[in-house]
Amino acid sequence: MAVAQTNYPGSSPGTDPIKVMVVDDAVVIRGLLSRWLDADEGLKVVSSQRNGKLAVDDIERSNPDVVVLDIEMPEMDGMTALPLMLAKKRDLVVIMASTLTRRNAEISLKALSLGAADYVPKPESNSEVTTSVDFRRELIEKVKALGARTRRMRAPVRSMRAETSAGRVNSQAPVGRLSAARETLRGTSSAAPVPAQAKSFTLRPYSSARPRILAIGSSTGGPQALQKVMREIGSAVHDIPVVITQHMPPTFTSILAEHVGKAALRPSKEGVDGEVLRPGEIYVAPGGKHMILEKDGGAVKIRLTDGAPVNFCKPAVDPLFDSVAKAFGSATLGLILTGMGHDGAAGVKTIAAGGGSIITQDEASSVVWGMPGAAANTGMCSDVLPLDEIGSKIIRILKGNLR
Repeated sequence: MAVAQTNYPGSSPGTDPIKVMVVDDAVVIRGLLSRWLDADEGLKVVSSQRNGKLAVDDIERSNPDVVVLDIEMPEMDGMTALPLMLAKKRDLVVIMASTLTRRNAEISLKALSLGAADYVPKPESNSEVTTSVDFRRELIEKVKALGARTRRMRAPVRSMRAETSAGRVNSQAPVGRLSAARETLRGTSSAAPVPAQAKSFTLRPYSSARPRILAIGSSTGGPQALQKVMREIGSAVHDIPVVITQHMPPTFTSILAEHVGKAALRPSKEGVDGEVLRPGEIYVAPGGKHMILEKDGGAVKIRLTDGAPVNFCKPAVDPLFDSVAKAFGSATLGLILTGMGHDGAAGVKTIAAGGGSIITQDEASSVVWGMPGAAANTGMCSDVLPLDEIGSKIIRILKGNLR
């Protein structure tokens, strides 16, 4: 099936192609994914394997930048192969591929906690895989974006002292390897980062109004980042609702809501159409629907809509942020975490226009600095912070300490 050539994030004409290994026990799928990836001038398939054992044995010889790894395979499955691959190549990008069953969704989210960079949900049947333009686009987009990032991580960087001035902030560019971002998310990083050239952003003052809601947008790397932040702020959000849009398909979002709730020790579930927001509860936009808020008398209700994708995403962050700003105005606190693309940037402007405040994750701690980078570059954020500092900052804001 022909698809027009697209310059996905991370593609750079004239540079060496990103090397990819495809691991899947189905010969039809393995061949199809390999052809799709090889057809892009920014990518080169260097290995194609039918199970995890053969893939692990071939890592050193083929030396891929990215592995697309199936979960269910004979002899050695993807979850068994994952840590063995990362042990052989610490900065290897592994993207899990699985069909949309609850079991595979659980396994995919567990894989993220064990070092996988992301996942790609596969359609249920081979025929659906063959004809799915969205699956092909998402696969190539993620391989290119994550592969390009890990290459940048290997490049030598020069140090520069971060300087701050009134209304400006310096955010450090990515340092070390992609594994450094993974280790930050897993809470295992102990090495101090070596800063690269600093980037400066215009910041807005925080709203003087105490937040009455926390709205969060995230994508690639988001599940781990969300659990870390919610674990830290769970006790502080007892009297405000938290609404989350994470780019995920159906089934995945219900499991994510469970995981986030366990991390925060708070009630957490997918949003339900017509439900009234309750303080101290967490609501995750369900996969395949946009979640927005609307006022209904003195209450604020969730509405689920089945409109077209926004920024190629459904659910998308922009519709949620726009509606939160309308419902809560200057009492809105928004947060943009790691993710590809620019979804949420328009919503950040809307929140700022309504007098609310936005925090965005910095580049060094993001798995992909697309969404947070786009938000930071609007000049409408109040802080650009490492993931390790976001939770404590939110707690201070909720207590009325804006410093």
